[in-house]
Amino acid sequence: MEEFLPRRLLRNGHLQTLVGNFLPRQYVLPEPEAHIIQVEAGEADAAYGDARTSDSRAVDRLEQARTDARTRGASHVLCHCHWQANASERPTVLLVHGLEGSTRSQYMLGNSARAWAAGCNVIRMNMRNCGGTEDLSPTLYHSGLSGDVATVMRTLAAEKGLRAFALIGYSMGGNLVLKLAGELGAGTPPYLKAVVGVSPVMDLAVSADALHKVSNRVYEWKFLIGLRRRFRRKAELFPAIYSTVGLERIGSLRQFDDQITARYSGFQGADDYYDRASSSHGAAQIAVPAMILHALDDPFIRMLPSTRAALLANPRVRLIETAHGGHCAFLAPAVGYDGYWAEKMLLDFLLSVTKP
Repeated sequence: MEEFLPRRLLRNGHLQTLVGNFLPRQYVLPEPEAHIIQVEAGEADAAYGDARTSDSRAVDRLEQARTDARTRGASHVLCHCHWQANASERPTVLLVHGLEGSTRSQYMLGNSARAWAAGCNVIRMNMRNCGGTEDLSPTLYHSGLSGDVATVMRTLAAEKGLRAFALIGYSMGGNLVLKLAGELGAGTPPYLKAVVGVSPVMDLAVSADALHKVSNRVYEWKFLIGLRRRFRRKAELFPAIYSTVGLERIGSLRQFDDQITARYSGFQGADDYYDRASSSHGAAQIAVPAMILHALDDPFIRMLPSTRAALLANPRVRLIETAHGGHCAFLAPAVGYDGYWAEKMLLDFLLSVTKP
C-alpha cells in the first residue's frame, strides 16, 4: 500500500475536502445503459429489467415506474451501467454515492472511468430520489437502506450472469455497503467478492453532531439546502404523504433527521435512526475482503473507538487511517498518475481480490 502524502498546500482537511470536491476533471466513459430497478414492492409485485436510455422501452418503463410509485407505492432506483463486451467474465464494480450525491458526482465518475479502463463492468447507482428520481419512489432515502444495494446487485447478477461484484461506497454510501456486508455476514452470496468504504459514516450520531460544529457549518448548510429542496419536491409529488410545515425552521442535519427522515421512514427519532442505520454494529461480521479509508483530519466524519477496535479485530478488514486526506478527497501529488490516491488504491485492492 502506497503511503498517502497530501498534495502541496493541501495538508489541511478542509482544503482537501473543498478542492477535492470542486477541482475540474475529465473522464473517459462510454454512454451508459439506464436500468430502472424495483427495490421495494408496492401493492403488487413488478419487475423491471434492462432499460436503455436510447430505447423507447426505457421511456415506457420509466413512466410505468412513476405510475407505480404514485398508485402502488413501489420504489425504484435508477442505475447507469457500463458493460464490457464479455460482461459475465469481468469483475463488476457497483458504486454508491454519498448524501445529496448522484451518479454524476465527481468521485462516482472518477472511479468509474478508472475501473472501466481496467476492464471492469461499472454500475453507478442512484439512491432513492437522487439524480432527479424523486418521482420513482414515494419514500425518502436514508442511511439504513442497505437492502437497496443488495437488490440492485442481485437483480443485475441474475440478468447479466455476473459472477464477481465489488462494492464501493463514499461517505453515506460507504455506510450502506459496509452495513450490507455486515448484515450478510457468513451468508454473503458467492458473487460478492469485496467491499470498500471511503470516508464512510459508520457512526452516524457522532458524525452528525460534528457536522453541526461552527467550523463545519458550511458543509451542513450545503447539505440542508439540498435536503430541503428535495423534500419540497417530494411534497409536491406526494402531498398525501408529506408536509413541509416547519421545514424552514430546521437548522441542523440532526433536526432534519429527527423531524423528517425519522418521521417518514419508520424511526422513533434521530437517535433511533442513527443507531439502527449505523454500519458499525456489523463491523465484526464482515466476511468478505474489505478496505476502509479514513482520514484523521476529515472535518466531520467521526469513528468511535469501539468501531475502530471491531474493524481492527476483523481479519477480513483492512482499515487504513491517514493523517491527512479530508472527506472523500485524498489528493496526492500528481506524479506518475492523476493524484487521486484513494481511487488508485481501492482499485488495486479490488483487482487483487476480485476474480469472476
